[in-house]
Amino acid sequence: MRAKRMVVGLLAAVATAFAGLTGTATASPNTSSDVDPLIVGGVNATQVYSFMVSLQNTTGGHFCGGSLIKSNWVVTAKHCVQGKAPASVRARIGTTNRTAGGSYVAAAAIHLNPTRDIALVRLAAAVPQAPIAVAAASGPVGTGTRLLGWGQTCPAPGGCGAPVILQQLNTSIVADGLCSGIFGAQEICTNNPGGTRGACYGDSGGPQIKLVGNVWQLIGATSRSGGGATCAVNPSIYVDVPVFRPWISGIAGPV
Repeated sequence: MRAKRMVVGLLAAVATAFAGLTGTATASPNTSSDVDPLIVGGVNATQVYSFMVSLQNTTGGHFCGGSLIKSNWVVTAKHCVQGKAPASVRARIGTTNRTAGGSYVAAAAIHLNPTRDIALVRLAAAVPQAPIAVAAASGPVGTGTRLLGWGQTCPAPGGCGAPVILQQLNTSIVADGLCSGIFGAQEICTNNPGGTRGACYGDSGGPQIKLVGNVWQLIGATSRSGGGATCAVNPSIYVDVPVFRPWISGIAGPV
């Protein structure tokens, strides 16, 4: 288990940050609080990630990412689905193209964690795509990880829309002190390589993964910036999914 982190610089506006990161691929945000984080400085996905989820509205607009952890359960960020009716949410699963391919399923139920930025979405039907296993622990500082998402690929708020093709970026866990407003024991501070690459608006809820024995495992769900409204100039904050295994298992069954 990664050592418990110290809570640093908790911002008074953290609740706003949780609630304000969602957006759609069909509308340009007016402020940084209108959209979710996309990946800046990444590359087109080099493989199909069977567990990758695009959460969409009923007209196909992407608003957040997610991870398939069981055949009919998705992990995402709470702020992505808070206040939404399940009937208003769709999930496209297991494709690098957010507009086509994979499985396309409606949501049947939404479960919000009472304290942190993590949620579960139960799908209306099981899908054939292989889910991702939740890692035993996220890992120590220096652990290599990969970010996935359809978030915007330019750093300024509202600067561009969601790409059609899934983006990926290799990164790593860094010290909590580099992320302002982090809940250290339950979140992961993740670096922005070169000071120019990282999660951005539209990536929220999407996976942070690591290789364990040449198999991808889930460690994080994209939550928010670790400092400032411009993407990729500071590290980003991810919910530490393994920490929430008891909560997840209590709702969705063992993971």
